[in-house]
Amino acid sequence: MIHITKPFLPPLEEYNSFIAEIWSRNWLTNNGPLVNKLESELKKHLDIKHLLYTTNGTIAIQIAIKALGLKGEIITTPFSYVATTSSIVWENCQPVFVDINLNSFNIDETKIEKAITEKTSAILATHVYGNPCEVDQIEKIALKHNLKVIYDAAHCFGSKYNNRTLLDYGDITTISFHATKVFHTIEGGALITKDPDLLKKMSRMRNFGHAGPEHFEEVGINGKNSEFHAAMGLVNLKYIGKILDKRKKDHERYDKYLSRLKLQKPKLINRGESNYSYYAVAFKNEQQCLKVFKALEEENIFARRYFHPNLADLPYIEEKYSLDNTNNLSKRILCLPLFYELTSVEIEMICSLILKNLK
Repeated sequence: MIHITKPFLPPLEEYNSFIAEIWSRNWLTNNGPLVNKLESELKKHLDIKHLLYTTNGTIAIQIAIKALGLKGEIITTPFSYVATTSSIVWENCQPVFVDINLNSFNIDETKIEKAITEKTSAILATHVYGNPCEVDQIEKIALKHNLKVIYDAAHCFGSKYNNRTLLDYGDITTISFHATKVFHTIEGGALITKDPDLLKKMSRMRNFGHAGPEHFEEVGINGKNSEFHAAMGLVNLKYIGKILDKRKKDHERYDKYLSRLKLQKPKLINRGESNYSYYAVAFKNEQQCLKVFKALEEENIFARRYFHPNLADLPYIEEKYSLDNTNNLSKRILCLPLFYELTSVEIEMICSLILKNLK
């Protein structure tokens, strides 16, 4: 059986050494020393000034929306995981969907301005599969119309733009450290911003609004994470170089075996660098995609139609949209298995099955 993904697990003894520390201190959560150490190590690794470790990537988006005081409409992409849209709705804002670019699979920045109204407060864009959006163009649009920018960078640990981490763009960037991600802390996420005042505000929001033991400055939520999760992150961070290198090699293996099919893949923008977090391919049509999906499943190989369906078709979205590119791509897209322990033999077998069913 080959799953779509499998979490990277470091040597057990290395993780256990941190667990022993936790046991000796009896400090399990509430901004413990390992949480603080992980935040410090991540800032150093990513070369960024400010980062807050959170419960998960979804609550990070919700805190970002709340911290920026967003109201009304938020322009976003229909081609992302459901959490991008549900967070907007959860915070009582209205998602306004803009179609994607069929080259990058990201939001089409050339269509954003047409969607701006007097009710628009922000742009929330996803760097799909870890591939950078057109961040320079989006920033220009936001400055022109006085809008805030949040990037859903759930997939982006290790991705870069202009030789900088992709996490250092926008008013706030959020990321997921879920077990399925390139870098994980079992469950977890983070908020990144360059604004120190915004950092302080989000830090209070992450901890119920506390500004002291008996003093509350704003509405907050329990967005903290535990020492046990931070311990996993600290160990995994030691291996991130190997993990990224392996994913790049596996991408190249897939490319080699599937090259004759000329399948559509997301293209990087100029000066963008991917972290190879997913191996996503778009087939000629939905019938071809489903044929491959079912053929792999029959051999206990589990791919994923990621992202499907189009987020504008969610049952709680009342407005109707014409999103030709998103509708087209979401029906044809398939993410193939990709994880650290995946072998070259398994990749060759997966590709052979695909080729066999499409010959």
